[in-house]
Amino acid sequence: MDWSFVLLVFVGFLAGFINTIAGGGTLLTMPMLIFMGLPPNIANGTNRIAILIQTAIGVKGFQSKGVTTYPFSIYLGISALLGSLIGAQIAVDIKGELFNRILAVIMLLVVILMLFQPKISLASLAERTQGKYLYISIVIFFFLGIYGGFINAGIGFMMLIILPYVNRLSLVKSNATKVAVVCIYTIGAVFMFAINDKINWCYGLILAIGNATGAWVSSRWSVDKGDRLVKRFVVVMITILSIKLWFFN
Repeated sequence: MDWSFVLLVFVGFLAGFINTIAGGGTLLTMPMLIFMGLPPNIANGTNRIAILIQTAIGVKGFQSKGVTTYPFSIYLGISALLGSLIGAQIAVDIKGELFNRILAVIMLLVVILMLFQPKISLASLAERTQGKYLYISIVIFFFLGIYGGFINAGIGFMMLIILPYVNRLSLVKSNATKVAVVCIYTIGAVFMFAINDKINWCYGLILAIGNATGAWVSSRWSVDKGDRLVKRFVVVMITILSIKLWFFN
């Protein structure tokens, strides 16, 4: 048995669980794929296979509990899909050393966002998923799609800030919307990375086993804020990776 594959499944499970509850799972899987020997741009493409399968399972998990924001999530997903085609192409075309440094900066910024994510309590406010607030979200999610197509790391945190404040969705509905949107735009990202031969399919499918399992468990589990230990682990791991990417290309 190749124990690196077992570790990859385990990391995938953690990532799928974390991604579906909040976000930041890519901050675990990207370092793991890079440390397994994949160049960062191929690690980026490979990670999308796991994300696609993870989010598809997550959507079904939320639906099994009666949580959905259809058709709102579809509108945002289509907008983000168009953006993801642009972002993924940028990720494919960018030179390796520059990508490494951009990745290092992005990961550190996402860690900061993770640590200082505001607490939100909007239980008494009415949802705003139609009219001008829908159009505002569609525009915002197009640009989120560009970012998601480029790297995807930490996009869950961004969505969990935007959806409650702009659309006044509960945390549970924001999570369900986030998972559906990421599933839709990741289709475009996978397509762009695949046609440019930037995916290791073996690693991607093995990672997806863990991601999908973690997504199913967390999507059916009540939302839990007690992830302090995981956040600390991610902060240390990404700080080390960012230093490596910046100084040791």
